Amino acid sequence: MATRDGERRHLLHQVFELSIAAKALFALVETLSGIGVFLVRAEWVQTLARWLTASELNEDPADALARWTLHLAEGFSVSTQHFWALYLFSHGAVKLLALGALVSGARWGYPLSIVVLCGFIALQMHRFVLTHSVLMLGLTVFDLAVIWLIWREYRSLPQTRGG
Repeated sequence: MATRDGERRHLLHQVFELSIAAKALFALVETLSGIGVFLVRAEWVQTLARWLTASELNEDPADALARWTLHLAEGFSVSTQHFWALYLFSHGAVKLLALGALVSGARWGYPLSIVVLCGFIALQMHRFVLTHSVLMLGLTVFDLAVIWLIWREYRSLPQTRGG
């Protein structure tokens, strides 16, 4: 029975490490995407969208996907660009810092990571209410699982003096 419990703990620890690696990779992609969005000119996005949809709209002027793509690109103003660049960069950077604290073994990194993920869950749920995006629900479920794994890891840390 003790061996089985040890195997379970070891498996959960491996899942914890894998989930932290996945979150860190995603956070890195977000951070780099924020930099990329900042560097791309809004006019270039609009020109690219027109080029990508031109042949489809010539065949079918009512094509919903092509029209939606053009609508999104036309709404990509400089202020929209700056918002998304800042959002992606800061979202990724905050997660990288919190996850870096976990990876370095800093005890305070565990509660910090939980608080950061709870904040992102609140934003994701707000976004879900506005958009009904299933992606937001999926990210929330994943974040809840990661929070649970972080909490388990935190509770299993050896107690320090005075704590």
